[in-house]
Amino acid sequence: MQKRLVLKIGTNLLTENLVGLNTSFISNIAAQAASLLKSGYDIIIVTSGAIGAGCTELGLKKTRNVEVRQALAAAGQSSVMHSYHDAFSKHGIHVAQILLTYEDFSDRRKYLNLRKAIEKLLEWKVIPVINENDPISVDEIGATFGDNDKLSALVAAKMDADMLIILTDIDGLYDKNPRASKDAKLIPRVEAITRDIELAAGKSGSQFSVGGMISKIKAAKIAMDSGVAMVICNGRKENILEKALAGKEGTFFAPKRSLSNRQRWIKFAKPKGKVSINDCAVKVILEGKSSLLAVGIDTVEGKFKKNDVIEINDFAKGVADCSSDELEELKGQKGRVVVKKENLVMM
Repeated sequence: MQKRLVLKIGTNLLTENLVGLNTSFISNIAAQAASLLKSGYDIIIVTSGAIGAGCTELGLKKTRNVEVRQALAAAGQSSVMHSYHDAFSKHGIHVAQILLTYEDFSDRRKYLNLRKAIEKLLEWKVIPVINENDPISVDEIGATFGDNDKLSALVAAKMDADMLIILTDIDGLYDKNPRASKDAKLIPRVEAITRDIELAAGKSGSQFSVGGMISKIKAAKIAMDSGVAMVICNGRKENILEKALAGKEGTFFAPKRSLSNRQRWIKFAKPKGKVSINDCAVKVILEGKSSLLAVGIDTVEGKFKKNDVIEINDFAKGVADCSSDELEELKGQKGRVVVKKENLVMM
C-alpha cells in the first residue's frame, strides 16, 4: 500500500546558528527522502529557514520585529528553494515550491484547488516543498507563529498523510527539559495529549522558532485527531527517517479516530464568525440527533456568508447554511436549518 509522509524540517536544523542555510544537512535529508520516494512513498516537505536565510542574503541581524521578519523571509525564500533544488536534483528528483497561509486551508475552494495541485505533483513524483507565505501572513509570523509546526500538521491532515515526521534538534518529547535536567527521560509514546504532556512540553523556543515544543504538541493534537501518526525526532541522527518509520527513534504520537476529508477541513478551518446557542440546542447537537436550527440561536458574531465555517459556542464548528445577516433575521424561528447535521464537527 502506498504510504504518504509529511516531513517538517525546523529552523534550528536548516540554519547555521539561525542565519544562513545548513546545505550539508539539507543534502543529507534529501538523500534519505529520495530513497523513500524511490521505494514507493509519497513525500511532502514543510520547511522553515527563510528568515534565517534572509539574514545572510541581506547581511542583517536576527530580530523579532514582524515587518523586518516578513521582508527577511521574502529575501531568503529563493535561497531555501535553491538549496532543496540542488540537493534533490542530484537524485534526479524535481521539487515544487508552494507558499501557503492559514486562509488557504479555510476557504473550501482554495483548499480543494491546493489539494488537486499537490496530488498531481505527487503523481509525477515531484516533491512539494511547502512554507508559510510569511510576507503576507501577519498572524502566523507574529505571536502565534510556530515554526511551521501547525502548518505541517494541517498539510498532513488535509493530504491524508499516514505519518508526520517533525525533525528537530532534540531526540523527542521528554518528561522535563533535558537541557536543564540531567534526569529527564524521553517519552517514547503518547496516546493522548493530556495536561501532563502539555506541561512536559515547557515553554522553550529559539529566536526564530518561537513555538518550541509547545507548538509541536499542538501540531500533534491536530495530527492525532485527524488519524495521522506523528513522530518528533532528532534530525541530526544518522538515517533518521528510516529509524523514525521503524519506531526506533523519537516520540511517537498515536493517531485516534479518522475524520473524513470534509470533516477535517471544517474542524481546522479558521472560523469566519460565531454563534451562541441555547441549552436545548447544545444537548441536541452533543447527542448527534439533529442539525442546528435557527430556533436554538441566541447570538450571532462576525460577518460570514453562506458556506463559511463558523464556530458554535466553544465546542463545535460547522458550515453555515445562511449568511450572518440572514441569521440575524432568522434566529429564534422554528424550522430553518442553520448548520446541517453532516456539516457539524465537534472540537
